[in-house]
Amino acid sequence: MEEELQESSQLPDVAQIKGMVRRRRWQFLVPFFCGWLLVWGASWVIPSTYRSGTLILVEQPSVPAKYVESNIDSDIQHQLDSITQQILSRTRLLRIIDGLGLYAEERKHKGPDELVEKMRKDIEIELTHSDDRKLSSFNIYYASRDPKMAQQATSELANLFITENLEERQKRSENTTSFLEDQLDQARAKLAAQEAKLRVFKDQHLGELPTQTQSNLQILTGLQSQLQANQDSLNRAKQQNTYLESLINQYRAMGTGSKPGEAAPLGLTDIDKQLDQLKAQLADLTSHYTDKHPDVRKTKEQISRMEATRARIVADMNSRPSSSSSDPAPVASLDPKTAPMLDMESQLKANRLEIANREAEIKDEQGKINQYQARLNMAPVMEQQYADITRDYDQSKTDYEALLAKKNQSEMSTDLEKTQQGERFRMLDPPNLPIRPYKPNRLMLCGAGLAVGLVLGGGFAIGQEKLSGRLYSEGEIKRVIPFDVIAEIPPIESVDEESSHRRGAWIAGAAAVVVVGFILLGSAVTYLFG
Repeated sequence: MEEELQESSQLPDVAQIKGMVRRRRWQFLVPFFCGWLLVWGASWVIPSTYRSGTLILVEQPSVPAKYVESNIDSDIQHQLDSITQQILSRTRLLRIIDGLGLYAEERKHKGPDELVEKMRKDIEIELTHSDDRKLSSFNIYYASRDPKMAQQATSELANLFITENLEERQKRSENTTSFLEDQLDQARAKLAAQEAKLRVFKDQHLGELPTQTQSNLQILTGLQSQLQANQDSLNRAKQQNTYLESLINQYRAMGTGSKPGEAAPLGLTDIDKQLDQLKAQLADLTSHYTDKHPDVRKTKEQISRMEATRARIVADMNSRPSSSSSDPAPVASLDPKTAPMLDMESQLKANRLEIANREAEIKDEQGKINQYQARLNMAPVMEQQYADITRDYDQSKTDYEALLAKKNQSEMSTDLEKTQQGERFRMLDPPNLPIRPYKPNRLMLCGAGLAVGLVLGGGFAIGQEKLSGRLYSEGEIKRVIPFDVIAEIPPIESVDEESSHRRGAWIAGAAAVVVVGFILLGSAVTYLFG
């Protein structure tokens, strides 16, 4: 049983195949040729479809990005997908179908949606990426039964891609610029409001701002120094006033009843003391101030007046003995309104006026000192308020300047897109006019016909061989009869039978040559015109 299975599973050898082909040549040759002819003829019955294509290059901006940065999303793949969806939309495709008159036969029995779906299937977009995985180019193909129509439709699609890309980029760039302009207007209004608020705060707290603290401190120090100087001057003026009043009283007493020799030395002594004090005061002032200082000049004037007064008194006293020897008038007859007296009274008036001015200045300076001390006391509060206002102002100014820079950059990018110097699509070659059909592939179908013919011919030949019930080899006999073959009887044919067999072989050979010739001729026609 196992031997029978092994024998049945063995493949026929070459001799058996040759014998089968010789015996079943017509059963093989006719189905083989019919199968090939059927497939080859069907390839010519199928309508030809022509495909036209063009290459679109993704061209980089002509201006380097380090000089003008694009304000559009740089993902060209995402941008191409968006443009593709727009172009393959129902409205756009129907416009192309109507404009070019596509699918004239299909319009008779198909609706617009079916035509749009068919055109989408006929359109093919093939992407090409560079080494860095960025889109560098893409091909647009369109298939149609009319080669000219395929070329026109491909050209229309390519122009749509190029135009849509330019319009889309320009529109997006302008929208970005417009958005930045709106944001800049808002930032400008906010900055103006912050400037007005800061201006009002400065006007309301003029002299109290943190930036003026140092100057206020310097002014306060100067006022305090000036106040001290005025107080010193006031003290000196009061002392001088006391001396002047004392001199005037003594001089009046000398003129009313005292003897000249008794009163005059006392008056000169006070004047000398006053002169010494004034000179000491002058020496102290010149050690601190220059000769042009008002106190120095005033002290010098006072010394000059005191010296002039002393000189007059001395001259008056020197003239009295001579006058008494010639005209012995009484001492009581002296006129107190003499020149020295008038001079001292004028000095006293000037001194009182100076005291009044010094007191007024001290009062005014004390008020200013109180004012500047109040400003310095309020400095921490003003500093906090000023910091809050300036912080908002600085932030608004920073935002405004940043938006202004972005807006200017966006405007340059928009100008770049308007002049078509940004990233754009460029058609390298116009769509070709197809000569050979894209579908069906008749040469491939011709080869497939050979395979079909072989299968049909081999199937018919093997089927006839199996159904004939004859045994043609020793192995077949052994499978039927489990005995060894002792002897073989060769076929005995007559002359007519031999002649008939030879004639059949020649006819089969001629038929095989004709079949092969037809197949070669069909393959050549397919290669040249298919």
